[in-house]
Amino acid sequence: MNVNVKDTWIAKGYVDEPVPADVDVKAEIRRMCAEKNAVILAHYYTDGAIQDIADFVGDSLALAQWSAKTDADVIVMCGVHFMGETNKILCPDKKVLVLDLNAGCSLADSCKAEDLKDFVDAHPGYKVVSYVNTTAAVKALTDVVVTSSNAKLIVDSFPQDEKLIFGPDKNLGGYINTVTGREMLLWNGGCHVHGQFSLAKILAIKAEHPEAKILVHPECPAPVQKVADVIGSTAGLLNFAIKDDATEFIVATESGILHEMKKACPDKLFIPAPPETTEAEGCSCNECEFMKLNTLNKLYNTLKYEWPAIEVAPEIAEKAIKPIDKMLEISKNLKSAMSSK
Repeated sequence: MNVNVKDTWIAKGYVDEPVPADVDVKAEIRRMCAEKNAVILAHYYTDGAIQDIADFVGDSLALAQWSAKTDADVIVMCGVHFMGETNKILCPDKKVLVLDLNAGCSLADSCKAEDLKDFVDAHPGYKVVSYVNTTAAVKALTDVVVTSSNAKLIVDSFPQDEKLIFGPDKNLGGYINTVTGREMLLWNGGCHVHGQFSLAKILAIKAEHPEAKILVHPECPAPVQKVADVIGSTAGLLNFAIKDDATEFIVATESGILHEMKKACPDKLFIPAPPETTEAEGCSCNECEFMKLNTLNKLYNTLKYEWPAIEVAPEIAEKAIKPIDKMLEISKNLKSAMSSK
C-alpha cells in the first residue's frame, strides 16, 4: 500500500478509495465476511442499505449483548465511535472495525471524562450511572452503564435512598427520575438530534392524523415526552409499533428506525417527527449526520483493508469493562426473573 495514500486515509479517518464499477459491492462484502470470519453489526439509525446487509441490527443494548457472545474474529461496527469502543472493551482479543472515525456522538461529546471526574469528586458518596452513549474514559469512571432499554430497571435495582449521578443525557435522566420517583443528580448533556424535535410541528401532524400514536424516545425534551402515547428505547418503539393495533404512528427519534418499522409493518404508516430547522431544506426527517457517515462503499473498503480499527488503552478498558459487565449481568438477571413469573 502506498504510504502517502495511507497517510491521506488516516487524515480523513476512513478508507478513501473508489470501488471499481464492475464490483458487486454487496456480494463482495458478504464474501469478505465469510473469508475473514467477520460479522457486521448495525444500529437502527444507520442507512437502510447498511441495515439490510448487516448480520445483526439492533439498539445499543442488543449490539453490546451480541458482540459479547459472537465467535467472529472481526467485528465491523456500523454505528458511531463509542459503539466500536464498547465492542472492543467487551472483545479485546477480536479486531473491531468502524467505517469512519469521524462518526462521533454529540451526546458522548457533551461529557468529558475530566469534567465528570471533577463533578464526581464534588459529590462524594454518589454512585455514577452512565448512559452507554459515552466514551470509554467516562465508562471507566462509572459504577454501572445503562441504555435507554434498561435504564429504569437498572436504576430500580439500587436502594431507593442510594445517591446517584446520572449522565450525560439530562432528558433521559429526567424521565428516569419521573418514572422511578428518584432525584438523581443529572449531568447537563444531550443529543443534538433528539433535542431539536419540534413540539409544534408534531402537534400539527397529529391534527392531520388524529388517530396516529406518538412514539417518543426518552432522549427527547420533556415537552415532547408529555404528548407521547409511548416513551421507549429504539427497540421498544419498534416492538410497540409491531404489536399495537394502530395503523399510523408519528415517530420522534432518529429517522433511520423507520426503515425497520416499514419492513416489519408494511401496511402501517410511519411519519417522521420533524425538527425545528429542516423544513426549509425540503426534508421532514431528523437524521444523525454521524450515523449517516456509514456507507456501503466504506463498509467494502473497511473490510478489504481491515481499517479503521478501534483500540482502547488497557488501563481504561480494565476499568470500563466492569460497569458494562454489570449492566449485562443485571439485564440478564432481570430478564430471567421476568420470564419466570
